[in-house]
Amino acid sequence: MKVGIAGSLESNDVLISVSEAPSLSIKITSIVDAFFHDQIEKVIKDTLKEKGIDKVKVECQDKGALDYTIRARLVTALERMGK
Repeated sequence: MKVGIAGSLESNDVLISVSEAPSLSIKITSIVDAFFHDQIEKVIKDTLKEKGIDKVKVECQDKGALDYTIRARLVTALERMGK
């Protein structure tokens, strides 16, 4: 199974791991989940859509990262999974 990981669990960062899956699965754990769950999920889904990926498991452990950080970590994890 191919797996890609990017990021850290430091404050204002996010640890994202992606792996092969038969369908799209997104699991989000965040210290700001009550306020930003929908926005984090939207950033992940939009990024996957731009990359043309619809069959992947994404695990996101957020520590207050901004949208561009989430996107960058996800893109890096996907690239690492592909290698």
